[in-house]
Amino acid sequence: MELVSVAALADNRVIGDDGELPWPSIPADKQQYRERIAADPVVLGRRTFDSMREDLPGSHQIVLSRSHDAFDVDSAHHAGGVEEAIEIAESLDAERAYVIGGGGIYRLFQPHVDRMVLSRVHGSYEGDTYYPEWDEQVWELADETAYDRFTLQERVRADTGEDRDQ
Repeated sequence: MELVSVAALADNRVIGDDGELPWPSIPADKQQYRERIAADPVVLGRRTFDSMREDLPGSHQIVLSRSHDAFDVDSAHHAGGVEEAIEIAESLDAERAYVIGGGGIYRLFQPHVDRMVLSRVHGSYEGDTYYPEWDEQVWELADETAYDRFTLQERVRADTGEDRDQ
């Protein structure tokens, strides 16, 4: 199963500010993001899940949380850690699962993802949540498409023969 990190981040890697996007809405980015993840399971943290309850993304939501509270959503699954989240995604017979945030979830999964699909929002913004840094030697730029206000980049893990702790 392929594990893909999907995020929108500013030039300074900011992804959020007090639970909100720090930049004005970009409809083209939201549309491509929603279409990309619609048919597959998504992995997200509890706060991100709660913020999206009115319009949950993905076919299933695998919610990484220390709390063992049950969810009142049939498509939501609790995972206590990275390995359990991956096992749940595999049990759903998914070809891929998308990691969609927040910041702590991106950091936890960074050593495990096979691909990153990043909307690079033009400009720097103030915020309190950042996408993790990555080693340019471990990640190759596979595709790049320019849009108004953002550039969509797809990065794949290079075959370096090294362990996936980069």
